[in-house]
Amino acid sequence: MRTRLFALSALALAAATGAHAAGTTLNVGMASADAGAIDPHVATSTPDKGLLHWMFNGLVRIQPGRASPEFIEPDIAKSWTTSDDGLTWVFTLRDDVQCHGDYGQLDAQDVVFSLNRASNPDTSSFANDYNVIESIEATGDYEVTIKLTDAEASFLGKLVPYHGGNIVCQDAVEALGDDFQSQPVGTGPFMFAEYQPQQYVKLIANPEYFRGEPKIKEIFYRYIPSDASRDLAFQAGEIDMIYGRQDQTWVERIQKVDGTKIIKMQPGEMTTIHLNMTMPPLDDVRVRRAIAHAVNRDAMVQFRGEDVTISSPSPVPEGYQGFTADVPSYEFSIEKAKALLAEAGHPDGVTLTSVQTSLPGMLTTMEVLQSLLRDAGINLELELVEHATFHQMIRDDASQVTQYSAARFPVADTYLTQFYHSNSIVGTPGAVTNFSHCAVADAEIEAARGETDPAKQDEYWATAQQKIMEEVCAIPIYQNLQLWAWNDNLDLGVEVMGSLNLSPPVTELAGFAE
Repeated sequence: MRTRLFALSALALAAATGAHAAGTTLNVGMASADAGAIDPHVATSTPDKGLLHWMFNGLVRIQPGRASPEFIEPDIAKSWTTSDDGLTWVFTLRDDVQCHGDYGQLDAQDVVFSLNRASNPDTSSFANDYNVIESIEATGDYEVTIKLTDAEASFLGKLVPYHGGNIVCQDAVEALGDDFQSQPVGTGPFMFAEYQPQQYVKLIANPEYFRGEPKIKEIFYRYIPSDASRDLAFQAGEIDMIYGRQDQTWVERIQKVDGTKIIKMQPGEMTTIHLNMTMPPLDDVRVRRAIAHAVNRDAMVQFRGEDVTISSPSPVPEGYQGFTADVPSYEFSIEKAKALLAEAGHPDGVTLTSVQTSLPGMLTTMEVLQSLLRDAGINLELELVEHATFHQMIRDDASQVTQYSAARFPVADTYLTQFYHSNSIVGTPGAVTNFSHCAVADAEIEAARGETDPAKQDEYWATAQQKIMEEVCAIPIYQNLQLWAWNDNLDLGVEVMGSLNLSPPVTELAGFAE
């Protein structure tokens, strides 16, 4: 076991010196009041995942600028083999991957530690993604063998640097303890340098990055929750790259700023309204169906803008492998909503409560929903909290109605498992993001995982989606495309069409035009 205290190397500090003067500092404006937990196996919010994107590697990765699993390529692993039955995977690792700071060279033991950590519900928000793993073993200094209990068609996608697929350095995790959540140590092109609460996280270039030293020498990831303040900072040149408000008016306004490039990235974050089926009156399916009828999805899409928003009819986002639109649907009808409420014993309507983030984009969506439901006699009371507190409270099962926006690895299994399998119900040992306590499609979700016939697998996934919509565990609303803008003198070095981590790929290739 290697044991060293965390310290940035002298070479790393030298690389950061004078970066701003040299025109190699990247200022990023993010729509959040503060960082959450920036431990990659814990972080679930969009702002945190975007930051971690630039600091960590996986065994494999999706080609920078893409989001589809068809673009998977080597990362820490330089090659791999799979047994004929799909149960044994052997990864041969690079031998030139260095952990940030003074934690030395990454080897097979670090990978085994990382994946065991990602599989442990005590240390990971994504443990259920790895239930299929039977064993992980270092079968050489730079060789890792993973054995599965069942073949899983999408298994390789769980090893990209996204959620549990991020590889951490064992010595750093053990030396830092709880501090690792605010001082993450990875192997990527940029490494953690400083955190100023409610202001910024500073990253600096990793001069020992195995793909080459980055051109950008430091990144300030600034927390600016106000859309107006963030936009003004961008227009004034104080911010080089900005996370955009997910609506049409933002695109139309920012594209008028000279020297600006706007990207609408896939995958979109799907906004879903989860209904806690254990809390009266939502334990009555008639009330849940009444809410579904009271939601005018088309109006909400138009409110956001049809160029930046895609309507979502199903619990799995459109464009994901396994998506089907052949599910029970609930036409917008205030009359049907009121009739169902009366049938359920609520002729005068119902009152529901929702813990809600104060982030402007998400809050606006909920305020529109609040107005729509009011017409049907459904009073939705919002309890506003800061974004990190929002994530904590909804995982403590504190909300009847939970708005959640998410993008996941684009295969139906990941979305269905995390949001609709009983093992993922919040408050349980394997809790992830099943806020509705939905458990109606466990059999189909599990059967699809091990099905090697693509047609049969799609059938299982379709049935799962149909059952979830029949019970109205949740109401899918729309997909928000990821909107980013940056100064056109910033060249990311790749064509950006998508990003699974929801932030543009800032790699060793990115730099400013001279």
